[in-house]
Amino acid sequence: MIQKLWKNRWARRALVLLVGALIWFTPIPWGLSPDAWQLFTIFITAILAVLLDALSIFTASLLAMIFAVLAGVMTTEKAFSGFSEDFMLLILSAFLVSKGVVASGLGKRIAFLLIRRFGHSTLNLGYCIVATDALLGPAIPSNTARSGVLYPIVLSLCLDTGSNPDEETRRRSGSYLMMVSIASLTVSSALWLTAMAANPIAAGMGAQYGVRMDFVHWLLVSSVPSLLAMVVLPYLLYRMFPPTAQETPEAPRAAAEALEQMGALSRKEKIMAATFVGMVLLWGLAGLLHISMAIVAFMGLAVMLLFDIFSIKSLREEGGDALETFIWFAIMYVMSSALNELGFMSTLGKQIAGQLQGLSWPQAYVLLILIYVLIHYLFVSQTAQLLALFGVFLEVGVNAQVPVALMAYMLAFATNHFAAMTPQASSANVMFAGSGYLNQQEMYRQGAVITIANFVVYMVCTPWVLWMGG
Repeated sequence: MIQKLWKNRWARRALVLLVGALIWFTPIPWGLSPDAWQLFTIFITAILAVLLDALSIFTASLLAMIFAVLAGVMTTEKAFSGFSEDFMLLILSAFLVSKGVVASGLGKRIAFLLIRRFGHSTLNLGYCIVATDALLGPAIPSNTARSGVLYPIVLSLCLDTGSNPDEETRRRSGSYLMMVSIASLTVSSALWLTAMAANPIAAGMGAQYGVRMDFVHWLLVSSVPSLLAMVVLPYLLYRMFPPTAQETPEAPRAAAEALEQMGALSRKEKIMAATFVGMVLLWGLAGLLHISMAIVAFMGLAVMLLFDIFSIKSLREEGGDALETFIWFAIMYVMSSALNELGFMSTLGKQIAGQLQGLSWPQAYVLLILIYVLIHYLFVSQTAQLLALFGVFLEVGVNAQVPVALMAYMLAFATNHFAAMTPQASSANVMFAGSGYLNQQEMYRQGAVITIANFVVYMVCTPWVLWMGG
């Protein structure tokens, strides 16, 4: 009976409303203002609705904003302020630009060039996947979108090396390559500010504490731990989750054939490559030139439309996901910021910090990052966790005397590198999890291996992050 009810989405929605009502009418703790407590209730109820799959995050955020305004705990001006934020517009425009990387065929060509040159072994193929993902990172601001570029390439590699999604041959190369792809997305997203849609949100929150997290500084700070993780992960999985076929002489041949079929660089690929390089250079020089990163992304989009790499028709047909993401990011960011302004984050932070009394700041720092990572077992969205907890953990870290830049950067990196923890830990895992090459047990076990490895690598690089971030 309970199972049957749980499968009913309306039953889950009723449960969410009941929990929200109970929190709303709970006596207000810690001396918070009624507005702060009621806004928190609306915010956490929306997050709970997403966690229980009662509502999509888009629907939940819309309803949360409407209720917050109607309840008088947030002004209309505040509710809509997120839509004009520079980094929000960067997310929207960069999402649209990513369509051009796919539509032009440039992403596939980069992958096939690497495989033709280096793909003589399964381990090398793993590194080729990581390199392709890293190169695409700055131009595709979504690990989920990049998984859509990587997956067909990886699937072709699996099939071309004689590995099919069945028990007889899946472990030949396919299981390993699919798991490497999941691992790669966790660190390529941390490498670039524009490689995951939640990164600019973290940068915006960090800026409220005076932390500089622009394109160049992000890359400098993330470079050493992220590149080290990119070296470690394929080899670690090769040892912990070994493919049965170690040599893949057929992969370079297959890549060469694919490149031959693609022919010479097309006009669209040349323009897309030049646009891609130009955008990365301008993003890197944005601070020096005093230009908005969002304007740079819109410039790239304008070039794509001008040269018919991405048509207006395609923009209308495929731009819905980008617009939807833009809307719910803006709403949830504003609500998180409003909670901070109403004193909720600082008050909650003081309560948690009280439990850390007696610890030195390095001890508090390690413990906070560890808790932030482990708590992702409860979330099905990286961005939802960042919106719900980033500000709280950053405030706690600051109260515990952790250097603010170190705390901000490491929380932002953790939001990316814990994405392999479970099959549902990131929407980027969906296609690989459903490929037939991996079962649930393998994904949980190897996901734990990847998460532990990432945690250790990034924590070992703390002196670098502290030096460069400060």
